[in-house]
Amino acid sequence: MDYAFPFIQKPPRSAKPRQNGVTMVLDKNLSVPEVECLVQSASDFIDLMKFGWCTCAIFQTDIIRQKCEILRSHDIDVCPGGTLFELAFLQGKIPQLLREARELGFSCIEVSNGTIPMTEEQKLRCIKMVLDAGFKVVSEVGSKFVEEDLRLHVEQRIEQTRQELKCGVWKVIVEARESGTFGIFDSKGKMRVDMLQSLIEGVGVDDLIFEAPIKQQQVELILRLGNGVNLGNIPPGEVISLETLRLGLRGDTLRHFHVLRPSISVELGPSGALAASDSDLRLQ
Repeated sequence: MDYAFPFIQKPPRSAKPRQNGVTMVLDKNLSVPEVECLVQSASDFIDLMKFGWCTCAIFQTDIIRQKCEILRSHDIDVCPGGTLFELAFLQGKIPQLLREARELGFSCIEVSNGTIPMTEEQKLRCIKMVLDAGFKVVSEVGSKFVEEDLRLHVEQRIEQTRQELKCGVWKVIVEARESGTFGIFDSKGKMRVDMLQSLIEGVGVDDLIFEAPIKQQQVELILRLGNGVNLGNIPPGEVISLETLRLGLRGDTLRHFHVLRPSISVELGPSGALAASDSDLRLQ
């Protein structure tokens, strides 16, 4: 695809289908025309669209089918929310959920246990069931309740993440909720750097999707971990904004990608001296 201003240099960015630099968008109530508008401008920058919570259970089937078809035609995986999976688990209706998801056009399923009592052993069995049904699987580690999430030590998060990756999930989502105030973030949305560092050391970067709905959280994760960090719970209207952050095309990250990292080139003769002088002026 041809982009405007092609002479503007940008840092490397992986192409779809991506294994890093993934952007997971949270769809709460987009209409079919809104999805069409979104993919027209931003499909290159969206890897996974998640229909939040149980929202897709109160949409008409034709609407869900059309949205899934549009998104998948633009190489975007589509996933119903983890809360819907948890509710189906509680009601003993996982097989029905998987059949309906396939019929509607979903390509990915989120397996989580952030709301209901579900042991890790049960969760791993669910992951295997979904994989056997032919879906891509993302799982989620963390609780949606403050007290429970605070009791989940980082060592437990690392162990659960490792087990679920070993079981075959594509990525593990680090719970932060739509508010961005759980997991690696405190109640005010500030990063808990020690927890982030421990997760990276224990698991790595590429296998995790960090829920980071707030711009400053996205900025800090990109500055700390690079533009290949996987980010989730991105509002649809913020996809382009996030991509400019990843590419240093916004003031928050421009210096990091274009000024603070020196580039070295060799220029010979008077023209080279002029080019070097001109480069120095641009950096002042």
